[in-house]
Amino acid sequence: MQKFIDRKLEMTTLENEYARSDASFVVLYGRRRVGKTTLINHFCEEKKTIYFLATEEKESENRKSFKDLISNTFQNDLLANASLDSWIPIFRLIADESRNERLILVIDEFQYLCKANKAFPSIMQKVWDDILSKANVMLILCGSLINMMTSQVLNYDSPLYGRRTAQIKLKQIEFSYYHEFDDTLSKDEQIQQYAVTGGVPKYVELFRKKDDIITSIRENVLSPNSFLYAEPEFLLQKEVSEIGSYFSVLKTIAAGNHKLGKIAAALSVSQSSLTSYLKTLIDLDIIERDVPITEEIPEKSKMGLYRIKDNFISFWFKFVYPNRALLESGRIRYVEDKLRQNFLDNHVAYIYEDICREDIWNLLSEGVSFNRSGRWWGSKDVEIDIVAYDSVGKDIVFGECKYSKQKKGMDVLTNLQTKAESVKWKNDIRDEFYVLYSKSGFSDALIDYTSQHNNVFLRRI
Repeated sequence: MQKFIDRKLEMTTLENEYARSDASFVVLYGRRRVGKTTLINHFCEEKKTIYFLATEEKESENRKSFKDLISNTFQNDLLANASLDSWIPIFRLIADESRNERLILVIDEFQYLCKANKAFPSIMQKVWDDILSKANVMLILCGSLINMMTSQVLNYDSPLYGRRTAQIKLKQIEFSYYHEFDDTLSKDEQIQQYAVTGGVPKYVELFRKKDDIITSIRENVLSPNSFLYAEPEFLLQKEVSEIGSYFSVLKTIAAGNHKLGKIAAALSVSQSSLTSYLKTLIDLDIIERDVPITEEIPEKSKMGLYRIKDNFISFWFKFVYPNRALLESGRIRYVEDKLRQNFLDNHVAYIYEDICREDIWNLLSEGVSFNRSGRWWGSKDVEIDIVAYDSVGKDIVFGECKYSKQKKGMDVLTNLQTKAESVKWKNDIRDEFYVLYSKSGFSDALIDYTSQHNNVFLRRI
């Protein structure tokens, strides 16, 4: 059973919807294994709940299973013995029973009903408009196929558009909560595990209580028989057609090609032909288009870079996908040895930067004011790990993230101050702050300097 961690905002939303005086309609969706069912189960504890899991069977089989569930729940022999070719009588019974107490009706994997019958969103629209919206019911439609949930429930052209009273796109758990999965891990062990598992609870459960990260990777990812060996295929095969084309794009980005032109050149295709693939991967929360944080109109920026934002997908396309022939021929140890040589520098160090960018918001409690934060890079190969600034004020923060075994000294700060000069933002009036992140701490000279300058912060993560 997955441990329930974080989800405070999502729980507040659900509780508020449950407390409504009228009917509520919540759409809950997100990628596989991100913890949707765990969230629902936790929320529904000690509440009268009807939970129905749709399957990939015919609509008639799903309707029969739903009818049996409802007749058993309310001990209704009339419904149990009825032969139905409509969903309406089943929902009417639910509405009638809700007069006695508020009911939560969960329909999980809702997209399978839509897949079995393309008209099902229209059926559900009629059910909501004529029956459930007038009942003492909280309806939760849950799904793990993001594209289908978006098109069938959320988009403007869906019959259900405008009916929902709330929606939750469940995302991965942030690193700041990672220690709650296993408080026996050191901070560095947490970082290394997070670099592979991200914030996907199911993945984290597999890696817990393991002493050595490479051993965990071998057992859970590298072995062709392991649980996560083919996970990206399972994630994408029901979301997209041409899965091979998407794999080619992801492999190319994982290899270090982040500009649209470089991705197209590596694949020997036109840039325009990549647009739909990239948009789909962005919609699925697998990649992101990143621009320098100071860009005023991000969507029109010519500085855009494409990055894999999912830690596990990034890891898999760096270390598993290029080596599948070796792994499937039994040469797991060879791949493992290569992984040991490259894992920290070529993967963990980059994830460490993301962790620091998440932590930067804690500087707000230090009296520094900012409302935007992200990466920054210029046209002359100048890159800064973190730039955060106040769009309506004059505070700006420059940050550097160093994941290495050595303590960091004054040279890191001096180099960062030099790079900061390249950032053209309110240069004449801005108040500059600097933050240095280091896995291994800082030199005495840098610590002494910081004690005398209140615009420099040191963070050890």
